[in-house]
Amino acid sequence: MIPYKKPFDPLSFFLRWEWILVLLIIFISIINSNLSPYFLDFSNLFDMTFNFLEKGFITLPMTYVIISGNLDFSVADILALSSCIMGLAFESGMSIWLSAGLALGLGAIAGLINGNLITRLKIPSFAATLGTAALYRGLTWLLLENRGVTGFPEEFTLIGRGDIPGTEIPIPLVLFFLLFIPAAIFLHRSTFGRYVFAIGGNKEVSRFSGIKNDKIIRTIFIISGIISALSGILISARFGSVRADVVPNATLDVVTIVVLGGVSIAGGSGTLIGVALSMFLLGIVKYGLNLMNIPPQIQIVITGLLLIVSVFIPQIVNRIKKRKEEVKRK
Repeated sequence: MIPYKKPFDPLSFFLRWEWILVLLIIFISIINSNLSPYFLDFSNLFDMTFNFLEKGFITLPMTYVIISGNLDFSVADILALSSCIMGLAFESGMSIWLSAGLALGLGAIAGLINGNLITRLKIPSFAATLGTAALYRGLTWLLLENRGVTGFPEEFTLIGRGDIPGTEIPIPLVLFFLLFIPAAIFLHRSTFGRYVFAIGGNKEVSRFSGIKNDKIIRTIFIISGIISALSGILISARFGSVRADVVPNATLDVVTIVVLGGVSIAGGSGTLIGVALSMFLLGIVKYGLNLMNIPPQIQIVITGLLLIVSVFIPQIVNRIKKRKEEVKRK
């Protein structure tokens, strides 16, 4: 017997959220190129990525977090605290690379605290991480107050603002794709990834299926803490300093990127390719706003509106698909 092969449906294929994001990127790029003739210059496009790549790193574990049916509001604050500890350790005489390793370790501990609050004390993830966000940021202010730590060696700052030798490709962009590829493979092609989707789809069903929900959720939050610390290291390298008020609105941007990328805020669905496209879309939008000299406060308002819109548009697209399927059945 010849197995049934579902016929190719162009409408369903091009209604995929990833294609809509591609069209939006093209549309915004056309607008930006009209605002500035230098927008499409490759060197300018590469330089633009410096402004959002640190947040882009955090979108990778945040995708896992949201697909699993959770939220992590503490990522920006783990970033700040980890970079603070790195700066203070370096200032005390420790080598910058050991200091960076200490920051990564602290990020793992902060993520483990989040995971234990959620899995052992059964505190909802949004409440647990809102509390730890205040804790981590408060500790950062206590340790640094209003001063900054500077004087990092050139070989360290190079990883945050340097290019691959002989090219104009930023080192952080290469690092992002080195993390993105295995993150995408693990999410979409591994047993661990299937478990993450199953937990987000229905926690009770996944538990009765033998999936160790708590262990997987703790692992996700530990990774989220480590990557947040890595982002703190990179942003410290780019600016050559550490301050307590670093990226205060990063969490909003990260959640917006992930949800705009097609990841359901309720959990259970989404793709990392969509998240990567969303990251570049939001980066291009903010670059265009900067070209128009839009104040940062208004940019935050626009980002919030994008988050609201990104929650509703996928629902509209899914309704169109369902109606089309119902028409076919009739």
